[in-house]
Amino acid sequence: MARALGVFSIALGAIEILSPNAVKRGTGAPGPEGLYSAYGWREVATGALILTSRSPVSMVWLRVAGDVLDLATMAPALNRTNPHRRVATGAMNFLIAATILDVLVAAQGDHTGGGR
Repeated sequence: MARALGVFSIALGAIEILSPNAVKRGTGAPGPEGLYSAYGWREVATGALILTSRSPVSMVWLRVAGDVLDLATMAPALNRTNPHRRVATGAMNFLIAATILDVLVAAQGDHTGGGR
């Protein structure tokens, strides 16, 4: 599951890098367009670390840290004055679900040793 999250991180990061304005504009999220591009690079780097690590599950904590940052960034978009609030709410729900999944995977820890 950790490796699948690594692949997902790279795919999501690529979208953010290639279309940061679409992410920002579509949700009405605050901040400069470059912020979303930077978040994309963070996702790609996290995915690469998960995929290349000998302890991929432990690396999922990097996704959790990124999730917290994403949630904090998206929260202002839930403002009632945001004309894209419905999309922002959907994005926030997606982020919450992803965070829960990431925490559940990361909390398992990497198991080493024989017996497999």
